[in-house]
Amino acid sequence: MTTPDAPLRAFLRRPFPEQVAAYRLRLGTLVPTRTWAELTQAAHDRAFAVAGATKADLLADLALAIDRAVARGTGLEEFRRDFRALVVRHGWHGWTGEGTRSGEAWRTRVIYQTNMRTSYAAGRMAQLREAGFRYWIYRHGGSLEPRQHHLALDGLILPSDHPFWDVWAPPNGWGCSCWIAGAHTMRAALRRGGKPEVEPPDGWDAINPRTGAPEGIDPGWGYAPGASNADTITMAARKIAALPPAIGADYGRSLHAVIDRHWPLWVAQTRAGLSHDPALAGILDPQLIETLRARGLAPASSEIVMRPGVLRGPKATRHEAAGDALTPEQWEALPRLLRDPAAVFVDNRTGSLVYVLNDTQDARPQLAVRIDYTLRQNRDTRVLNAIVSAYRANPSSLAARVAGGILDLIYGAIR
Repeated sequence: MTTPDAPLRAFLRRPFPEQVAAYRLRLGTLVPTRTWAELTQAAHDRAFAVAGATKADLLADLALAIDRAVARGTGLEEFRRDFRALVVRHGWHGWTGEGTRSGEAWRTRVIYQTNMRTSYAAGRMAQLREAGFRYWIYRHGGSLEPRQHHLALDGLILPSDHPFWDVWAPPNGWGCSCWIAGAHTMRAALRRGGKPEVEPPDGWDAINPRTGAPEGIDPGWGYAPGASNADTITMAARKIAALPPAIGADYGRSLHAVIDRHWPLWVAQTRAGLSHDPALAGILDPQLIETLRARGLAPASSEIVMRPGVLRGPKATRHEAAGDALTPEQWEALPRLLRDPAAVFVDNRTGSLVYVLNDTQDARPQLAVRIDYTLRQNRDTRVLNAIVSAYRANPSSLAARVAGGILDLIYGAIR
């Protein structure tokens, strides 16, 4: 017999790029904690913790075990096998549920479901905001033993910017499987299960002093997972070079779909003067990072970002005047081209990287992208690999700079 929440469980087993990015945003900060209350609400958007796990190596291994579940869609039983092995390997004792089969089953289910559901919700939040839905619809997950407060909200239709969502965006408690659907019109909202007669309950934002949360929400769950960093999830900008190798190896590939989806929109908005923030354009290849490290040129992060001024501003105007500016098609293809450069050089004068790319409109590699990785983002202390120029390169000019010792080839080749 199919249980009511089986469709949602099946969906959670199919990871999507924003969900993976949302979970991995937490992995840069592993927080040892003794109780679940030590890390509260939106702090979970940017940190990973398991109550009672106070040893850094244990916490890192638990994070990796969950990562396999989130990124590959593996099930609870596989996580339980990982969990048992980690408990033995690290000699972890005193954790809640230890000592009985039922206790272990309960604890592993809580860890697994909490991380799967909150990462799903955070990734979904990024999708909802990106799509610009006018209406959001609260949908009950259909659990066998529903919370009456949550069941009463099923079908609630509210504008996406209503403050209700800041508090009640699901999940709203341990084991909660509720979710949000989006719609551009009221008619579409009705097709997605919206019910105009459902309204927020009186006092939906009133805090119960006993629990610290509104009535119907478990303590610590009165927030919108992913809302504090939805834009960051959308950009998926993170310092993956510092992550454990088992995660970093496939992290960049997991973000390609996110980058490809958002890049054309960023280009269009930047050309129209509507965007003034950097955008993620790519990820440094792990092998390239190791090559740079061997030369004493270790980058501080693996992000490749582009500032709007490269696309629209004095530098762009100079390239237009020189006749070597990228075409609109080449700008839109840039993230894809960065993944498979024909060659990468180090500029011995500045330490910058120079990517030489295969042109989308020509069989020869003739696009050049200069990347500085000593720049700091405005109002941010993070060091980022920033694209500072992009232009159609003259192959003979590149060859002359190589012959003159200005450029040093560290990857690939040019014809």
